[in-house]
Amino acid sequence: MKSGKKTTIAALAATMTMAAALTACGGNNNNNGNAASSTAQPAASAGASAAAGAVDTSKEVKLKMVLVGGKPADYDEVFGKLNELLKTKINATVDAEFLDWADWQQKYPLKFAANEDFDVVYTANWAFYNDQALKGGFMELTDDMLQKYAPQTWKAMPSVSWNQAKVGGKLYMVPNNNQEVTDKAVLIREDLRKKYNLEPVTSPETYAAYLKAIAQNEKGMNAFGAKPADGWKWHELDQILLEQKNDWNLVDYNFPLAYKLDDASAKVFNVYDTPEFASLLTYYKDLADSGAWSKNIVSNKNDVWQDMKAGKVGSYAQNLGTLASNIQETRRDLPDVEMAIADLTPDSKKIGAISTQNGMAIHATSKNAERSLMLIDLLQNDKEIHDLTMYGINGKHYEAIGDDKLKAGPSNANYNFSGFSSWGWNSPLNRQDEAYPQEANDMLAKWQEKVYHFPLETFVFDDSKVKTEVANIGNVMLRYAIPLEYGLIGNLKDGQADLVKQLKAAGIEKVQTELQSQIDAFLANQSK
Repeated sequence: MKSGKKTTIAALAATMTMAAALTACGGNNNNNGNAASSTAQPAASAGASAAAGAVDTSKEVKLKMVLVGGKPADYDEVFGKLNELLKTKINATVDAEFLDWADWQQKYPLKFAANEDFDVVYTANWAFYNDQALKGGFMELTDDMLQKYAPQTWKAMPSVSWNQAKVGGKLYMVPNNNQEVTDKAVLIREDLRKKYNLEPVTSPETYAAYLKAIAQNEKGMNAFGAKPADGWKWHELDQILLEQKNDWNLVDYNFPLAYKLDDASAKVFNVYDTPEFASLLTYYKDLADSGAWSKNIVSNKNDVWQDMKAGKVGSYAQNLGTLASNIQETRRDLPDVEMAIADLTPDSKKIGAISTQNGMAIHATSKNAERSLMLIDLLQNDKEIHDLTMYGINGKHYEAIGDDKLKAGPSNANYNFSGFSSWGWNSPLNRQDEAYPQEANDMLAKWQEKVYHFPLETFVFDDSKVKTEVANIGNVMLRYAIPLEYGLIGNLKDGQADLVKQLKAAGIEKVQTELQSQIDAFLANQSK
């Protein structure tokens, strides 16, 4: 299933190249490879200056910005150049404070509680956006404000993105302008597929054939690798073969409750108590009996990608951006090995990450809201400023290749955007590493054509009334579902019945009732 954002960030540091944007984890996301062509980009600095000309910027303003992540070693140099540009364009300068990954979750809400003096702040659906919006920590952004002080963003942002960012019908953030897709795919050894003359992997059936061939012929290699030892409550293929394949959406990955994407009433059901799950158990059991994965897989603590790179694993599941980075790394380090990304559900609906995956907000007590919006407008739409703040200094931290590509510069490590939340101003101006696999871009383009927008995209479950039950359900999933799905239980029918029974004892019906009540209220409010 979709991994959490915290997990995604941790994986990002190890696997992401300079120009692959953050995916969320999050779950889990996770690819920002779709840089627009120069003809499709929003107006750059000239447009920004023209827009600024309609606003009184005669008084110089010093803005304070709060970002999440580690402070780059060359921050002073890069932001020094940024301030030179800002002084000319909007008569402002900005100073950024960085909340390190080790303690940002504690420090972030405290800054609001103490009403500290700052203007612009990174936020996201995984980083206190809804919480602070409801508590009054962010300033409400009206259409008039955006049209006047962030005109380029107002024009370039899809209306669905603005709507997704609203809390209680009001807007408190300028979301990033970059369509991500949360679906997962699998990475396979394409050279081994060809070696055994197997069909291209494009479905659960062709994938099973691939895994069985690897298990039978490649001694010392596990056909499929996963890391359930992290406490993950689902089989690593479930998001693909259970959720994506059936066009379902799991509301929260701490319990097995979902609804069908095309069900207007969004009636919630227990995915473990469905014929689709029973069928999937047969699929998993067949793979387990064929030796597709180690019998000790549920206790695996190894880095699955590193095992695959070392030739110990033949396939694993992840988000598209991470798999693309894996291929890029393989082509650099293992030129004799051929890997490929396989979409097992090419005909299914695709779910796009909502726009609040990354964004920028204004502190409710800021005295410089207008200039803050002008800053955000430039960060998203002024190419010179966007390049500078995203990637650093051209020729030092990165080397520009045309309008939308780049490669790492000699001092890339001293200003690497994957280390802090510059993703708050992701936009069509994002560049992409020249070595990023074209096949990943092609797959993303196909996925984006199938992104399905549905009424509950922005729904967030409040589990405050059922925290005990949710915790109990999680324990049941780890104890009963994981062994069942990895083929460690002999009788599938009895194992599924026992799982459903234990979930009921843990309180899943109470959680389902509370969840359905909140969904019904959410949908009723949308129809007003």
